[in-house]
Amino acid sequence: MASPQIRHVALHLLTPLLMCLGMGLAYLGAFHQPEPNQLAVAVVGDSPQVKVLAQTLKDTGGHALDVITVPGRDAAVTQLRDREIAGAYVPDDRHPELLVATAGSDTTAMAVEAVFGQVSGKQGVPLTVTDVAVPAPGDPTAQGIFFLLVALSIGSYGSVAAIGAAGAGLSMRVRAAFGLAASLAVSLIGLAIAGPVFHVVDHDFGAIWAMSWLYSAGILAVGIGLHTFLKRWTTLVMMVLFVMLNFTTSGGVYGPALQNDFFGALHGFWNGAGFVEGARSLLYFDGVGFAGRLGSLFAWFAAGAVLMIAAAAAERRAGSNPPVAQPDSTSAREHEAAEEEMEETVAV
Repeated sequence: MASPQIRHVALHLLTPLLMCLGMGLAYLGAFHQPEPNQLAVAVVGDSPQVKVLAQTLKDTGGHALDVITVPGRDAAVTQLRDREIAGAYVPDDRHPELLVATAGSDTTAMAVEAVFGQVSGKQGVPLTVTDVAVPAPGDPTAQGIFFLLVALSIGSYGSVAAIGAAGAGLSMRVRAAFGLAASLAVSLIGLAIAGPVFHVVDHDFGAIWAMSWLYSAGILAVGIGLHTFLKRWTTLVMMVLFVMLNFTTSGGVYGPALQNDFFGALHGFWNGAGFVEGARSLLYFDGVGFAGRLGSLFAWFAAGAVLMIAAAAAERRAGSNPPVAQPDSTSAREHEAAEEEMEETVAV
């Protein structure tokens, strides 16, 4: 029969093995084969030839493309800046032009270029690409906001581990205060790195900082609330919520138009997408769609607040029925378990 120590090690190995499985399924499922999925594009003009081209693209593209026509170039630019389409093709026998908005998603813009590059290639003429929303000089790939999201997320769920394990004996009110302070620190560190250090953010610093704080506070609120019920399994659940499903659906690497329906659907309301798309909206698209993305961040924070209230109530009920006193060795084991939990989470 296996010794207690072997069983103890085997139990602790379960968490990293489940993380490995989850990360593989999430990241490979989301990123292994990016291809257009209802990619919204437009063909500029209202002539019969333009309508035939649009219909041909729609027929040959199938579910990959959602093709419309717009009457003029200005209308196409407006729809691009309103984030209604990912690209617009302006036909011309000698100098066709493709309009894209790289700041919205560099990979999506590349997919649009691939589609219409084939169209101009069949005509045997070069394609001119015009970017109507250029990202900041410090973020030429338009993915810097995503990496800011990664930093904020790791700082936030790492703080959950520290507060949950080291502060288990504190009241929920005190832990909530620590969570609020930790989220403030995380948001300030993130803004300092993304702003003055690497210039990913070059304006609207106050608004980006406030969004960062709200995003981080939402993660901490959810984590602190969950810890009461899940204990050491909080690590795994936080990884699922704020890494596996969060990074893959944020739109930071591939937007929903290049992912399958599952990840594309989560992009509509997950908190990472709320931060990334909300920040892009502020920085590059004059606030288009910002209110909805900000609303999703508030919703996640509200869910965390509800979890903390429920956790506080559960702890009060447990406190009204205190357990029978145990030998000192029990408290030592509890302290050791708390330290193991903190080390396990930070190591991730």
